Amino acid sequence: MKVRIEKAQCVGNARCHAVSEHLYPLDDEGYIAIEGFIVPPGGEEAARRGAKACPERIIVIIED
Repeated sequence: MKVRIEKAQCVGNARCHAVSEHLYPLDDEGYIAIEGFIVPPGGEEAARRGAKACPERIIVIIED
């Protein structure tokens, strides 16, 4: 599983980070710090919950 993030569209709600701060790190200004990642084994549910928590829907789950 992979996660793609439309970083430029982040408005800094940080709801993804609240769900899983190790998968969804924030920069110093409170916006998502990454544009995507490969989900580590066992992190699938946290990745999905983080994506669903984003009100802007800028986090896309890509199933392998």
